[in-house]
Amino acid sequence: MDHVARVLEQWRAERPDLDVTPMGVIGRIKRLHDHLARGLDRVYVEHDLNAASFDVLATLRRSGPPYALSPSSLMDWTMVTSGTMTNRIDRLEQIRLVERRRNPEDGRGTVVALTDAGFSLIERIVDEHVTNQHQLVRALSGDELAALDGLLGTWLCRIETGNGGSG
Repeated sequence: MDHVARVLEQWRAERPDLDVTPMGVIGRIKRLHDHLARGLDRVYVEHDLNAASFDVLATLRRSGPPYALSPSSLMDWTMVTSGTMTNRIDRLEQIRLVERRRNPEDGRGTVVALTDAGFSLIERIVDEHVTNQHQLVRALSGDELAALDGLLGTWLCRIETGNGGSG
């Protein structure tokens, strides 16, 4: 029995009139998030990064050549505010993993681009990151993982399109 099951058992004993099913789902997702975040952080910390820095580097890398995006595109892909993105870019620029360049499509704007050092680092880290992710989900069979991924994708899509709860 997991921790959340014990919490639900207590609520059912104290308040049998409540349907605490959503509490179980949300509680388990929260606890899994915490475990997964700690597991993912191990790779980031080994390279003097955090999840936010990794996210920016990985977003730039997966964008393809020239590995550069406008700050607003980075904000859209990473789902953070302008101030948060500015802080992330500033930190990565200070350690020479990204640089701001004039936007070749719009001379008035800028793009954030991976430096050679940033590209090399993310190339190494992403392999470790994916290997680490496989380790973090190894408790599930391939079929279980596919089923969970499908359900979570359906749920997220419904929430993000306004068809399944508040978001």
